[in-house]
Amino acid sequence: MDRSDGAAALTSKEREVAACVARGMTTREISTALGRSSRTVEGHLKSILAKLGFSCPTRIAAWWTANEPTGRVGT
Repeated sequence: MDRSDGAAALTSKEREVAACVARGMTTREISTALGRSSRTVEGHLKSILAKLGFSCPTRIAAWWTANEPTGRVGT
């Protein structure tokens, strides 16, 4: 899969989590902001990493910023 098409492969919940990662939020902060357990957020993060072929959340943030500039959560 082309990473530029990655947003289409992500679920709406995964996109919410990716946007939060791009804002520099921790797993706990994302959990609180989205009303999900930390374990659920961690599951979303693992799924995003696998779908995009990345190995760390920092790459998610860089990818999101480059590909989804309007993807703001909680603003």
